[in-house]
Amino acid sequence: MKNTYFDLIEQTYYFPQDGFDLQDGYLNFHGVSIKYLIEKYGTPLRLMYLPRIGEQIKRARNLFNRAIKANNYNGSYEYCYCTKCCHFYHVVSEALKYNVQLETSSSFDIDLIRCLYNNGQIDKKIKIIHNGFKTDEYIEKIVELQKDGFVNSIIVLDSGIRELKKILDCCGEHKIKVGIRMAVDEDTNSAYYTSRLGMRASEICSFYKNYIEPNKNIELEMLHFFVDSGIKDNVYYWGEFQKAVKMYTELKKLCPGLNSLDLGGGFPIRNQLGFDYDYEYIIREIVKNIKEICINENVEDPGIVTEFGKYTVGESGAIILKVLDQKQQNDSELWYIVDNSLMNTIPDAWSINERFILLPINKWDHECTRANIGGISCDHSDYYNSEDMNQHVILPKYSPDEKEPLYLGFFHSGAYQDAIAGYGGIKHCLIPSPKHIVIYRDATGNFVDYCYRNEQTVDEMFHILGYSHPEQNPIIKKKQSE
Repeated sequence: MKNTYFDLIEQTYYFPQDGFDLQDGYLNFHGVSIKYLIEKYGTPLRLMYLPRIGEQIKRARNLFNRAIKANNYNGSYEYCYCTKCCHFYHVVSEALKYNVQLETSSSFDIDLIRCLYNNGQIDKKIKIIHNGFKTDEYIEKIVELQKDGFVNSIIVLDSGIRELKKILDCCGEHKIKVGIRMAVDEDTNSAYYTSRLGMRASEICSFYKNYIEPNKNIELEMLHFFVDSGIKDNVYYWGEFQKAVKMYTELKKLCPGLNSLDLGGGFPIRNQLGFDYDYEYIIREIVKNIKEICINENVEDPGIVTEFGKYTVGESGAIILKVLDQKQQNDSELWYIVDNSLMNTIPDAWSINERFILLPINKWDHECTRANIGGISCDHSDYYNSEDMNQHVILPKYSPDEKEPLYLGFFHSGAYQDAIAGYGGIKHCLIPSPKHIVIYRDATGNFVDYCYRNEQTVDEMFHILGYSHPEQNPIIKKKQSE
């Protein structure tokens, strides 16, 4: 059997495949030469390929619209982007080019909405779904947004009576649009039985009759439910989905103004070359099932809203690292040490065992070997290997004495990495964030790349930590005065 890395990939998967191909022995990502980026910017680097965002949005929207037409469905479909997944201006701006709606989850998100409006990138008709725990500041900003004429701003009630009372105290005589989030039962692997997010299904109808219906300043428009594991073709998801749709029909009979069903929880993205997920089938079944239940219950088809964050931006991102050294620790454990901390750059691989597509950029013609990947921090947990990831990490063999180093890429890592790691902040062992490269296509279709931000400098980190101007530290000032 052939045993080069290329032979292994070709024998195991269909290759080349969407987003990945080889050119002169080097890996390309969506047609972009990773070799060119390495030569221009060096490593470590994080890249965002913006055109993938539009491709994802268009695919989901087209599939939903086709399913709606095929099932004679009378409701609309709206694609909503979750800003918390990646807040960068260039990412949100790219998504807005495709007429997405937006979802917020914290007080500062409302300031982001204001900024986008002031820049002329959204108007006051955009649908904005306000999720998350509602602090007093968050509620005040949402109410001000609605008072300012954002006519499709919807506060999703998560905690029931106390949350609603805060909203009523803040809104005065102004009419407020709300939704209700239904808590779901967690799957069998969860540490708890029912999600802490949302209201118990058994309490929703009575809550509406007792607290919303009598209040003329509150308009209920949406029922929201969220499955943390995402939209999957399994018994658990379809069971919770059926409960939510039936709850919608019960609530619709009580509240004629209810018009939308929000399918929280997103589509999965490709996290391995053998990824197999039938988006068309799942979407068709979603629309078909809602239609059938609504016919049986004699209620109108609701507008369908989806909240896609990771699906929107995940496949646009990659992290490129260089192997600095290798260590053979025993007969079976070979370590490749890369030029950044894995805990810092892909924190959800460390914290929740998230998986990514790991591929070498070069040396595909070398023999392959099983390896562990270690970061340069001092932490024992700063690694990526088969035990945690439930997959064998197979990479090309190489010698540290070779003229060209081995380069590795973690692909489809565009979602949540910077939010979890705290972009621009202090990282473990003071290892700086990689330089951030953005790639888009110009009007003629040519690739354009630019460095959005270089690696953090010592001065930037010391400024955050208080070393740059210690005399401004209040503790030092107090001691000096003494």
